[in-house]
Amino acid sequence: MKYRTLGKTGVRVSVLGFGAMRLPHRGRESEVDEPATAEMLRWAVDQGVNYVDTAYVYHAGHGEGVVGRALSGGYREKVHLATK
Repeated sequence: MKYRTLGKTGVRVSVLGFGAMRLPHRGRESEVDEPATAEMLRWAVDQGVNYVDTAYVYHAGHGEGVVGRALSGGYREKVHLATK
């Protein structure tokens, strides 16, 4: 994985980030497939992705919670998490 410094912060983030705007879901947008999401997100982190982007409005207000649960078990400490 390649990394770059984020602005003047000194924080090194992966050039490839994980955007949580379009997570796998079952039917309606608010019904996120949490096991599939956790598998995808954790795989990305295991490959070196350390920048995750989400927002309150993603998935009808459920996106942040899904991302938070997917990052449990020590994955939260491995990423820089941005939300809007």
